[in-house]
Amino acid sequence: MPQTAELTRLSDLPHDTPAILVEIRSGRNLTRRLLALGLRQGSALSIVQRRGQGLVLASGEARIAVGTGIADKLWVVAGQTPVDDDVTEQTLPATTAEVVTAS
Repeated sequence: MPQTAELTRLSDLPHDTPAILVEIRSGRNLTRRLLALGLRQGSALSIVQRRGQGLVLASGEARIAVGTGIADKLWVVAGQTPVDDDVTEQTLPATTAEVVTAS
């Protein structure tokens, strides 16, 4: 039985470490904005650049800039890449089904 990996904030992810986006701990508006940019649960990503208070992410062929405030709300499993485009429950830790509203 595979062990589940530990969740890490995206802002704490080391440079060029592959990861899978597991949880977006934010409200609906930010979740919708991230979905429009192509970031959703199960997306493979990595940090390609740190600039001041922001990060540049690579997700597939796309490059997406986010601030550290947003990066703190994105939780990933480091060192993981999806086998296909589907992420199995065995490789990800259990998450809540509801969206956590930012205070």
